[in-house]
Amino acid sequence: MTDTTVTAPAAPADAGKRWLLFAFLTVALWGVWGAFAGISAQRGFPETLVYCVWAVTMIVPAVIVMQREKWKLDRDPKSILYGLLIGLTGAGGQMILFYAVTTGPAYLIFPIISLSPLVTILMSFAFLKERTTKLGALGVVLALIALPLFDFSPQGFSFTQGAGWFPLALVIMLCWGVQAYFMKLANHRMSAESIFFYMMIAGLMLVPVAIGMTDFAKPINWGWDGPWLAGGIQILNAIGALSLVYAFRYGKAIVVAPLTNAGGPLVTAVISLLIAGVMPGELKMIGLALAFIASALLALAA
Repeated sequence: MTDTTVTAPAAPADAGKRWLLFAFLTVALWGVWGAFAGISAQRGFPETLVYCVWAVTMIVPAVIVMQREKWKLDRDPKSILYGLLIGLTGAGGQMILFYAVTTGPAYLIFPIISLSPLVTILMSFAFLKERTTKLGALGVVLALIALPLFDFSPQGFSFTQGAGWFPLALVIMLCWGVQAYFMKLANHRMSAESIFFYMMIAGLMLVPVAIGMTDFAKPINWGWDGPWLAGGIQILNAIGALSLVYAFRYGKAIVVAPLTNAGGPLVTAVISLLIAGVMPGELKMIGLALAFIASALLALAA
């Protein structure tokens, strides 16, 4: 192990192509994961326990990449702080989401959360001085317009019914937006492998919280289509998170964040249409079209 590593290795000359490769890998993995992510809960395995399974699946890619790096883990205080901050904002946001969806309408909560790339973009623009081309800027704007449309469904809901979910949704949006920003910032001073290792540690740290939120009084499916099926699905999420770290390493956060967040639901929708024959509603179709155009523009601007 190395005690201190304050500067990440310089990005190679083909970094522009590498970030796009990792970004599309994230989109593909998260798209497939999104299409099947709800199966475990539908079959009686609670989402809080699905989180626990996901946290465990993070161990596999973390060990593989650390072994490849001969366990050269960045252990200076700032690297540890960045790594745990990235992990805890991501996992902590998920913990809050578990509670938020029990207090408010998912069709309003998820569109708000989907705007987390806006937080990343504003922070990267202001603090990292990141810029993109006019073509890329148009892609970013279209992606931000598309994201809320994926989950929004106009239904009758009044704030008088309870608005406690709204600040929770804003906190989750902030958590995930800040996480992506620090993922890029951390890549300037520590290895991507170390970042992911600390993300894995942070995810495991919150497992007791998820277990505490689980209602064990209700029947739980402990069969093969419970935790084992969840593990097979969640490993896609874990590997996608690793490829996202690499995408941020080689690319600009101002482009990576909207591309990966818009591309994943696009793949999910296509898979759902092909397998289940589920035709998206009008708003979602508009969102998918905008996401496709945005992804193409962001790729061309690379």
